[in-house]
Amino acid sequence: MSTSETTPKGALPYGRPPQTEFDDGLDYPRIGGVSFRRGTLTPNQAALWEEHWDRVGRTLSDEVIDPERWFGRPGPTILEIGSGTGTSTVAMAPREADHNIIAVELYRPGLAKLLGAMVRGGVDNIRLVRGDGVEVLQRMIAPGSLAGVRVFFPDPWPKARHHKRRILQSGTLRLIASRLAPGGVLHAATDHAGYAEWIEDLREVEPALEPMDWPWPECPILLDRPTTKFERRGLGLDHEIREFVWRRRAGEEPAR
Repeated sequence: MSTSETTPKGALPYGRPPQTEFDDGLDYPRIGGVSFRRGTLTPNQAALWEEHWDRVGRTLSDEVIDPERWFGRPGPTILEIGSGTGTSTVAMAPREADHNIIAVELYRPGLAKLLGAMVRGGVDNIRLVRGDGVEVLQRMIAPGSLAGVRVFFPDPWPKARHHKRRILQSGTLRLIASRLAPGGVLHAATDHAGYAEWIEDLREVEPALEPMDWPWPECPILLDRPTTKFERRGLGLDHEIREFVWRRRAGEEPAR
């Protein structure tokens, strides 16, 4: 039996995902073992996955993405790290019809829900990558190629001993800056007070990223997110939504 017959499309190996060893003295998120045994797809999701994944999906690899070839057109590219079930992704994409959107997520059922929403809505400017966001940035995204990076409501890892797993760290900001074109935008949002303080402490840590005031009406990418069910639940618990925006400075080259 061939490998293609035994390995489902979009499958990742069990256990610890591959992690690049950075030697720049900065902090990067260190994730533990990951299991994908839970969260099976519905029959309809599985059918859509089988039909569309080869065209719109990729798994983490060392092949650098060529957005123009993958999307079949030129255009500014936005990378969303941790797209979850894709509620914001699929709602924002039609409002950025000239942009190419790459959604990165480890959790297959989340990508399957996003794929289903894409198909039902006829949204074709989104592509999917299954993998860890830091590794996708490091291994699959060319330096200076992105118009924007989005990190919406990342896992806050609230216990102090787990803070090392938070996606936003000094090293991640350096890596994101290196993948943004000059003038490119990083947009992060959280409803977790402790994580907001953590991000605030990182606002000035990367010289190539210029913190911008919120709101920023002249921003070159869409900042207006839809209110998701997850977000409404947080607001109902009196959680404050904090938005953070940076612009990649021209003439300031991140060391990568």
